[in-house]
Amino acid sequence: MVAKITSLMTVADLDVTPDDGNRYEVIEGELFVSCAPGIPHQRIVHNLQMAFGAYLVHNPIGIVIPGPGVIFSELSGVIPDLVYVSQARQPEIAAGERVTGAPDLVLEVLSPGAENARRDWIVKLQLYGKYGVPEYWIVDPGQCAIEVYRQQQGSLERVGRFMDQDDIASPLFPDFRLRSLDIFML
Repeated sequence: MVAKITSLMTVADLDVTPDDGNRYEVIEGELFVSCAPGIPHQRIVHNLQMAFGAYLVHNPIGIVIPGPGVIFSELSGVIPDLVYVSQARQPEIAAGERVTGAPDLVLEVLSPGAENARRDWIVKLQLYGKYGVPEYWIVDPGQCAIEVYRQQQGSLERVGRFMDQDDIASPLFPDFRLRSLDIFML
């Protein structure tokens, strides 16, 4: 009996994918394709970027970057909705065209569809945990909720689910508070 060997997709393979409006990501050698995000999705990303940006103007401790390529390994390259890289780590991982290594914070806004949700809730949660992302937020527009995960003993563990008037805080941003409801104002 002959075993069928399938080749793994690499980050280098992503560089030759067509520019057709889709987002191509490779996670542990598996290709994931999704459509470009819609306007409600992008408005939420904008609200998050503005909130973090306003904080960082007065507290210049790092940078927030929308939609960057993040390379973890030859077999894993993704496009999170928003990342934060601390000032101390910028020269190490964010000096080039892409982020090469684990950002300090990754935010994903769920896109419609079960496959997109599965990718963010399961596949990317495992990926970000494996590569040592300290904090991961999953923003769920359908539920108007944000789940926050933090690195604990080698994996990302859920530390809270925030909705409505709940304030979200992070040890990465001293004295920063974000009211959950404000993220979803379109």
